[in-house]
Amino acid sequence: MSEAALEQDTTDFPVLNDIEIIEHVWIEMSDGVRLSAKIWLPKNAVAQPVPAILEFIPYRKRDSVAIRDHRNHAWFAARGYACIRPDMRGHGDSEGIMLDEYLPREQDDAVEVIEWIAKQPWCSGSVGMMGLSWGGIASLQAATRQPAALKAIIPVGSSVDRYYDDGAYLVGGYPGQGLGWGGVMFGYCIRPPDPDVVGEEWRDIWLARLEQTPMFAEKWLQHQLRDETWVQGSVCEQYDRIQVPVLGVSGWNDCWPNTMNRLLENVTAPCHAVSGPWGHVYPNLGGPGPSAGFLQLALEWWDHWLKGIENGAADRPSLLAFIQDSHVPDPNPSDRPGRWVGERCWPSPNIDSSDYFLSQGRLSERDELSTGSIDVCSPVTTGLTTGEYMPITAVAELPQDQRSDDACSVCFDTEPLVHPLELLGTPRLHLRLTSDMPFGLVAARLCDVAPDGSSTLISYGVLNLKLRDGREQVADVIPGDALDVAVRLNDTGWRLLAGHRLRLALSNQLWPMAWPLSALPTLSVDLASTRLTLPIRRSDAGGETDFPFDEPLAADPPPHQVLRKGSGSRQIHRDVETGEVVYNVESDGGEIHFENTGLSYGAYNAQRYIITGGNPLSARAEYRADFSFARDDWCVSTESELTVTCDAVHFFLKGRIAAVEDGTRIFERDWDVKIPRVVY
Repeated sequence: MSEAALEQDTTDFPVLNDIEIIEHVWIEMSDGVRLSAKIWLPKNAVAQPVPAILEFIPYRKRDSVAIRDHRNHAWFAARGYACIRPDMRGHGDSEGIMLDEYLPREQDDAVEVIEWIAKQPWCSGSVGMMGLSWGGIASLQAATRQPAALKAIIPVGSSVDRYYDDGAYLVGGYPGQGLGWGGVMFGYCIRPPDPDVVGEEWRDIWLARLEQTPMFAEKWLQHQLRDETWVQGSVCEQYDRIQVPVLGVSGWNDCWPNTMNRLLENVTAPCHAVSGPWGHVYPNLGGPGPSAGFLQLALEWWDHWLKGIENGAADRPSLLAFIQDSHVPDPNPSDRPGRWVGERCWPSPNIDSSDYFLSQGRLSERDELSTGSIDVCSPVTTGLTTGEYMPITAVAELPQDQRSDDACSVCFDTEPLVHPLELLGTPRLHLRLTSDMPFGLVAARLCDVAPDGSSTLISYGVLNLKLRDGREQVADVIPGDALDVAVRLNDTGWRLLAGHRLRLALSNQLWPMAWPLSALPTLSVDLASTRLTLPIRRSDAGGETDFPFDEPLAADPPPHQVLRKGSGSRQIHRDVETGEVVYNVESDGGEIHFENTGLSYGAYNAQRYIITGGNPLSARAEYRADFSFARDDWCVSTESELTVTCDAVHFFLKGRIAAVEDGTRIFERDWDVKIPRVVY
């Protein structure tokens, strides 16, 4: 998932002149569909074949991620690797139509591309696979297919469970922001191929995409339980089939921080993981910092597993984790304070599970024999400070000060800490509760409360009570009947400093991260039967290391001009009279002219979340994505929109795509669908 905004020049590095770049080559699949690929080669690769690195994503190698691609792959090519970047079928200059994410045909394509690479005269026969987000997931999926030439993988910012934490149900509650991925994705699929590559057929290919691309959100919302739609392509269903070495890389501020520990706990092949402070980015090209020399780390991995060089890559700690120290809330991708620690094995003997108990307003290590209960009924606007689901660390996407959401939640605080408290792993909340309606939602947030009262989000988790017995089936919620439930919060690495307090904030809303239920139930939590289990890393555990990476590097960007600089904004507007709250997110990716191809490319994205206090059925989410392409006398653009609303028993989706050529709208298509609410 995810396509970053247009990258800008931020750092200069030496120009690499010892590589050859092949802008386009066709790779034909077994069903006759041809994929277009770009290749970076060491100049002597045909005479002296080299290992290859494959990145397989749908994000358009000639424009959308052309800068990022070049900065990473040109760097590897200059150090003795062939790098191949095909566009997935239905995207960029590749043929075919994409009908959904991660379909078996897509996975077949990945295997066939690997086999094609291994047979090329410039390839030694050894192939590694890497990628961020979709590309990392594709790497893991390819590993489960076990092609003989695939020798190692590096998944970055990836997920292993499509239902739990990919484009679907966000740790138990359907994400308002996740719906936007369905809206944006069909907008990605309708972009045209480049006439300079595909020739006169470009317009027919474009029209076929416009006519045949589905509205992805419609299918996803029709499958609200974890059925075969989500099981297919979920790597967690077949960890045992991953037999190649895995180097997983992610960040605590990413949408999928849980993947690293899941891989370590389930993959039996050599597996190492790095969890840094980063968002949904390559650690050498984005934040929050400290950024890291990802390319050097990857090169060490490739040298060992693809070239057989004994360089210690296999001897690194199982988990190398950045422990974030207490810091002021900052939604921008600034450097986070903290330190790196290494765990030689995972689960680690240095981490103890410790229970904290709840009493009225208090969180304590002592079981104080709490009695009674406390009611949770939050305003529907609770959650506005939680941040972006998938932060690419632009336009203040990270969580803000939590105090306004804390004020709408039921909070339990420790006393000010006498000594630092260090967390590494998975927090879990065990509750006994009742609902006064036949449904309910629990949102739990862990916060670091500073002496000045500011509240910084550490982790959060969401559970729909109807999915408490698993995501495959609906469990009835009988009003007044006690339920024992467990909420898994996102994995974290965090150290609360002395003088700070740990806060558990409970709510039954987290808008727009989770779509509101159809009414406003009140949850009654039995304090005596509720506990918070924390993964506490012992203060004498050791493992501290100086900054374990080289400084971040990348190749120079390809020659280009910034025609329109990117910009963005996030604003919350409250109407005091009506109670309506509007959360506007705007991201103008700017416009870039690529000198080598003569192509100018622009991108714009907007999200809008609207809800009125006291009325969960007023929830409304709007998404828009526009793209433009121009060269000489060729000028085209695409538009896509998705609006999601609801009543008590249905979701309503209205979608629109459009295409413009030379200022004239040549195509428009609309959707207007109604989908029953299954677990709401």
